[in-house]
Amino acid sequence: MSISAGKLDRKITIQRFTETTNEYNEPIQTWADFISVRAQRKDVSDGEKFAAGQVGSTLMARFTTRSSEQSRTIKPTDRISHEGAIWQIIGLKEAGEGRRRFIEITAQRDMD
Repeated sequence: MSISAGKLDRKITIQRFTETTNEYNEPIQTWADFISVRAQRKDVSDGEKFAAGQVGSTLMARFTTRSSEQSRTIKPTDRISHEGAIWQIIGLKEAGEGRRRFIEITAQRDMD
């Protein structure tokens, strides 16, 4: 799988659940931006969603991004912010030619 820089035509932001403090110095949990990266997006076909047991009004896609020290720390507990929607990460794997060149993130969001 060859991916050129031109195919990384989407900007995604990986968000991580973190703990911080409010104005009263009380601990609160919130989502915070972790990293922003360029990615390629490919929507998953309905047949693939059905085979994976994902039925309903959801959109599933695979985001492929360059592997980096930070992107290799992305976890399934993180989420993606992309084009005003929040995507839940359901899978991560090394992708592409050669080791550690690209990371493929499978994610889904509600279709509302």
